Amino acid sequence: MIIKRIQIRGRTNKAESPFRLLSAILLVCIFFSLPSTSYPQLNRSAHPQLKKIDIKDRLGEYIPLQKEFINSSGDTVALARFFNRGKPVILVLAYYKCPMLCGYVLNGLAQTAPLINLKPGKDYYILTLSISPNEKASLAAQKQATYLNLIDASPADSAWRFFVGKEDNIRAIASAIGFEYYYVPERDDYAHPAVLTVLSDKGKISRYLYGISFKPNDLKLSLLEASQGKVGNTIDKLLLYCYHFDPQEGSYVVFATNVMKLGGAVTLLILFILLGTLWLREIRRKKALT
Repeated sequence: MIIKRIQIRGRTNKAESPFRLLSAILLVCIFFSLPSTSYPQLNRSAHPQLKKIDIKDRLGEYIPLQKEFINSSGDTVALARFFNRGKPVILVLAYYKCPMLCGYVLNGLAQTAPLINLKPGKDYYILTLSISPNEKASLAAQKQATYLNLIDASPADSAWRFFVGKEDNIRAIASAIGFEYYYVPERDDYAHPAVLTVLSDKGKISRYLYGISFKPNDLKLSLLEASQGKVGNTIDKLLLYCYHFDPQEGSYVVFATNVMKLGGAVTLLILFILLGTLWLREIRRKKALT
């Protein structure tokens, strides 16, 4: 590389030129080595209102099932209708005129649901509540028809239901699950987190799944966990035994201790079967000789 001399105040400074070049390279390296998490932190500090968007962990708590909402047919129903049936429930807070984020969350769920061997309406329910008190049942009906078609479900099986409701009831459910959002009047829309809340059949908050796309394994295991093994087959229950949710990863990971225990139990079972077979053969052999 040929480094040109820099003329400063009418004279050439040979030593300063490479020093400045190396300093510039160092600054660029430091900038690009910053972790990606620095950017949202900067954005949140620059826009204090973004601090209002959050999920406060309410794991183990219950939502108020007596709260009433209007379904896609215009009927007022309590959430309790979809609980106490022995099936877990996925709850999604969104709004139907959302220009971006809500669609991504709902589409992510619609893409993942068919990839697991648990069927909406049979093994679990999906409920979507609009956080906008101004949206009508007709809009909920349009969304419901769209997403039932995406997951190939019938309107009669209660697989995925969409609701609208009053401000007080919406806020009560949002507060119960720790879903913090706010209205932006200048844009006439809502700022909110992207999350699925998985509930037990009693309305107990079992798990949060964050983001706009969801791993099939995470979705299935969260439902199995919420149902305490009441849905799914024997293999699914073994999977639940071998995995646990890691908050650091935000996903289900293999629980090595349980895998080792299961492996040991299987080994002992095989050993007992083998020894039992040999023992029976020996008895038969002795009987044949006498």
